[in-house]
Amino acid sequence: MSNQENIKNWRQIIAWTACILAVVVVVLGAFTRLVDAGLGCPDWPGCYGHLTWPNDAKEINRANMIFPDSPVDVSKTWPEMVHRYFAGTLLLFVVLLTCLAWRERQSPTFKQTHILLVIIILQAAFGMWTVTLKLWPQVVTAHLIGGMATLSMIWILCERLGQKTIRLREKYLPTVRRLRPFTLVAVAIVIIQIGLGGWTSSNYAALACPDFPTCHNEWWPEANFSEGFNIAQKIGPNYLGGVLESDARTAIHLAHRVGALIASIMVIILAVFTWRVGLRGWSLWLSGALILQVTLGIANVVMHLPLGIAVAHNAGAAFLLLSLITFSYRIYTLKMVNVSQQDVKLGVVGQDGSLSTVSNVN
Repeated sequence: MSNQENIKNWRQIIAWTACILAVVVVVLGAFTRLVDAGLGCPDWPGCYGHLTWPNDAKEINRANMIFPDSPVDVSKTWPEMVHRYFAGTLLLFVVLLTCLAWRERQSPTFKQTHILLVIIILQAAFGMWTVTLKLWPQVVTAHLIGGMATLSMIWILCERLGQKTIRLREKYLPTVRRLRPFTLVAVAIVIIQIGLGGWTSSNYAALACPDFPTCHNEWWPEANFSEGFNIAQKIGPNYLGGVLESDARTAIHLAHRVGALIASIMVIILAVFTWRVGLRGWSLWLSGALILQVTLGIANVVMHLPLGIAVAHNAGAAFLLLSLITFSYRIYTLKMVNVSQQDVKLGVVGQDGSLSTVSNVN
């Protein structure tokens, strides 16, 4: 094995490890937010001046003396610090990927790795501001979107390093190419919906409508959208628990529901199109990811935001986004190949000319 191939293999291993870490960080971030542990440590990057968090009675008493306005709550300190340590470990892996990229400066992933490094450094800054600005909704929402962006960038990096693509019969090429802009629109809409979800969570509006499909037993209750989406609101002093009035939170929740409806329609249309061009596996995959996410969202409302389902809803958003990004990426990088009868027999290509995903197609 050549030195270049060895470096490439190591980059793939590190990239996939970073991807797993990114998933853990996103899920831990959701857990930390949902158990109201975002201010579990009033300082940054330590916790009450500790590398971990205060544990014994002596450490807790001393921490309470130093931070009299933020008494120690161990049930909230450990989620915050565990999240920080996983995020810090992820940063180290991205730095390592960037260093290895300099060994392959001609690689198409060279620029992407550096962009990823910039994004994750910004994420660290948003993590700090989340604490120092006392859960200011604008920062918390940006932090959530940044986490999804980091995960997505690492995922695409894994895709590019693995050189995965789609095998396609020539007669399907024009039809599938017409799906390309549609997939990008679907990705954009889901990203906006994730942003709305972050805004809903950071303003504690998840239960602003306690019933479904109506809201306060009305299809369109009184809502204050100008207040609910006033991104110019002043900073502080503390946004734990939210500061908006009921009508403003209702407006945010309604917007998230409408966004979910629009995103669902878009993904359903995309799934129908993919089925018609022979991408039936992808059609079922996208449909399944959407159904899972919508079901979790409805369960959050009717079951009054149970922790496990709420965390799963955040993970489901990441799953749906990555599914769409993967599909879009592979369509944009698809390669037309001559399909033999042997391919059909092996199940690589269906009798109807359907497509499949393979690795290292030259």
